[in-house]
Amino acid sequence: MAKKKPQSETPSLFDEEATSAPGAEEPAREGKTSQKIGRSETTAAPPASANAEELPSLPPGVPGLPADLDPSWLAALNPETRKPYWAELAKFVAEERKKATVFPPAAEVFNAFRYTPLNKVKVLLLGQDPYPGAGQAHGLCFSVRPGVRLPGSLRNIYQELEEDLGIKPVKHGYLVCWAKQGVLLLNACLTVREGAPNSHAGKGWEQFTDAAIRAVNAQPRTIVFLLWGAYAQKKIPLIDTRRHVILKSAHPSPLSAANGFLGSKPFSKVNAALIASGQEPIDWRLPENPEECHQSQQK
Repeated sequence: MAKKKPQSETPSLFDEEATSAPGAEEPAREGKTSQKIGRSETTAAPPASANAEELPSLPPGVPGLPADLDPSWLAALNPETRKPYWAELAKFVAEERKKATVFPPAAEVFNAFRYTPLNKVKVLLLGQDPYPGAGQAHGLCFSVRPGVRLPGSLRNIYQELEEDLGIKPVKHGYLVCWAKQGVLLLNACLTVREGAPNSHAGKGWEQFTDAAIRAVNAQPRTIVFLLWGAYAQKKIPLIDTRRHVILKSAHPSPLSAANGFLGSKPFSKVNAALIASGQEPIDWRLPENPEECHQSQQK
């Protein structure tokens, strides 16, 4: 598919700003690691009905999806790039990057899909939008880069993990090891302006990520959906509750964690559901050295 992608479809939305945006040098290196994961650790081919050859060409200047995404995701999500909202979304994000700092850096916008191929998803954890602080977001919901102070929500997630499974918190907030085991760490909006939470809401990302949720819902195996907070729980109509497992609670934010997140035991419940459906449970332990996440093999 990448060979057929014309140069005019290379998007500023994804690639052009990756080497010039503030703080982009380190993300660019991480993006290369992610691309290796996407190419070398998955083998699934897209269904014939979703081949790019059968889709209409993109208009000039309108970006497609990064070619390094796993074929399972390209097959499911490429049709979204041919819909009118996609061109408007791409234009909006490109304009935002010209006049403000946007997170995550362009090379990492689609990292959730890079680290967790569609045909490997076991769990879908849904966030709202990326962290808006400098150096935090890298394309996985609730996760932050090594060396970045833990946000309040992630501290509460670690607290509940220890209460639930006795796993001591690590000092970093880099959750790539979870993603590589099949935990899709997906935000409903994939970009945000620095310092302005929800600033990219209502621009088209929700339509795109709803399509991703539907693609996960269509998988033949049981998927566990972790829906923390009222926003995430609005996505329940997209999920076949007869075939999949939904675990709901309050959001882990410091403003709401005490209202039902703390004490909810989501991690043990996820593993119980996976075992009951004949799947391997998630190893929720994180290495002290976050670089070990890139050395581990995708499960």
